[in-house]
Amino acid sequence: MTVPPLIVAPSILAADFARLAEEVRAVEGAADWLHVDVMDNHFVPNLTIGLPVVQSLRAATELPFDVHLMITDPHRWAPGYADAGAYNVTFHAEACDNPVALAKDLRAAGAKAGLAIDRDTPIEPYLELLPSFDTLLIMTIKAGFGGQRFVPELLDKVRAARRHVDTGHLELRIEVDGGIAADTIEQAAAAGADAFVAGTAVYGADDPAEAVRRLRGLAERAVSGV
Repeated sequence: MTVPPLIVAPSILAADFARLAEEVRAVEGAADWLHVDVMDNHFVPNLTIGLPVVQSLRAATELPFDVHLMITDPHRWAPGYADAGAYNVTFHAEACDNPVALAKDLRAAGAKAGLAIDRDTPIEPYLELLPSFDTLLIMTIKAGFGGQRFVPELLDKVRAARRHVDTGHLELRIEVDGGIAADTIEQAAAAGADAFVAGTAVYGADDPAEAVRRLRGLAERAVSGV
């Protein structure tokens, strides 16, 4: 199986919400996906954006949307994001009693299906479900807030997932989210991640597009061993 190129997905959680369309365009040509954090103040103690904003942004850019639902009752809401044109819709294992059924619904709606694992959730119970998914998002912080410090011990989950994916020859992205920056992305890439969510590291930079390119270069260097 060919090794897919690495993905860098800037998170608009760290962008200027008053200028979202401009902030999105600032990473066009450099970013692979645009990471959209949807929080409902129930599953996590924070409230961000919802479907109307995603629909509006969808008309403003060609970037694929990587929607991360940190919400309760994802089975009710997730297909709407697929219908709105999201490329990948990820929901949390902790919020869903039948992840495989929801993955089928998302795929039927035309999106990739992603499963997210929060900081305190063991990954082992979910490894056998991975053939039903296109993306596994492993939180390297506690879900719910941007700007947290990266927790390197959580890369053990990435290593376990990578072993499982490689052994089973699965076509699955392993994505990491939380504290990904120039000083952490190489560790995550070496552990087996191949998609990287970066918020402050991109939108806190003077040149967001150049920050994306730098992050990708660091990850590629870690993978190649150069």
